[in-house]
Amino acid sequence: MVTPEVHHPHPCCTNPTACIRITIQARALVSRIRLYFRPHTLSEAVDVLASSNGQILAGGTDFFPALGDRPALGPVVDISRLKELRGIEHELRYIRVGGLTTWTELIKTPLPRCFDGLKAAAREIGSVQIQNRATVAGNLCNASPAADSVPPLLTLDAEVELTSRAGTRRLPLAEFITGNRKTRRQPWEIVSNVFVPRTAEDAASVFLKLGARRYLVISIAMVAALVQKDSAGRVNAARVSIGACSAVARRLPALEQRLLGAPAAAGLGAVATADDLVVLSPITDVRATAAYRQDAALTLVQRALDACAGSA
Repeated sequence: MVTPEVHHPHPCCTNPTACIRITIQARALVSRIRLYFRPHTLSEAVDVLASSNGQILAGGTDFFPALGDRPALGPVVDISRLKELRGIEHELRYIRVGGLTTWTELIKTPLPRCFDGLKAAAREIGSVQIQNRATVAGNLCNASPAADSVPPLLTLDAEVELTSRAGTRRLPLAEFITGNRKTRRQPWEIVSNVFVPRTAEDAASVFLKLGARRYLVISIAMVAALVQKDSAGRVNAARVSIGACSAVARRLPALEQRLLGAPAAAGLGAVATADDLVVLSPITDVRATAAYRQDAALTLVQRALDACAGSA
């Protein structure tokens, strides 16, 4: 892109006021041009992000709707060209999901059985067009209480990698999201990868979502469950997470502990009771009352556990 030259009023200018006005407009144009950066490598991206204090643009499916009809305020760092942050790789101890991997790419990638719940959630993220653009990292950084990917990723014990000029650091996803639209990402950091430990690859996993209609809807409540059984047909690993019923999605550790040793068969869902959901703090809004959310969440938990047991 060509940067326009900026001239100061010439002493011989016949209209100094007009000349000054043109100079100011030219400088404003230069400023706007410099608000947009599109680095080619992760190293370039973190350098630009640190020096510009810009906003990150990835898939844009949350970024642009949030602007409405307003222009972006401040610099924008478009990281969509960073090929090193795309794709899914099987490593020795982890499955690495690049932060710029789209939900369509995740759905189409052959993955272990434990990812079935995450793939089901991916199919619920907006329309197919949104799934083609929206990124894994973007959904996490948006940190909506109703983000579909968070409950299944919690059941996978996912970890978030953040990269900056200083290097990389990892956080459990359960610690990364701290509240409604709040995370522990610093302004100079990029969510570069999501790591899933390869500890329960053969476990059955399920994602269930309740909304006012089947598709393109914000959840009233949603549940992800993962159940692994031993050679005797009993549960030896269980993870249950609920979203849209608190400021952040929550695991149910007391229930998970009680499930251990139970027969992985029909009726497993009966182990869950209302007492297991006391850690939740649902709200009343236009979609549902708090009491309805609490009751619906319990029903979804029971159904998810039964579904896992039926396919375990």
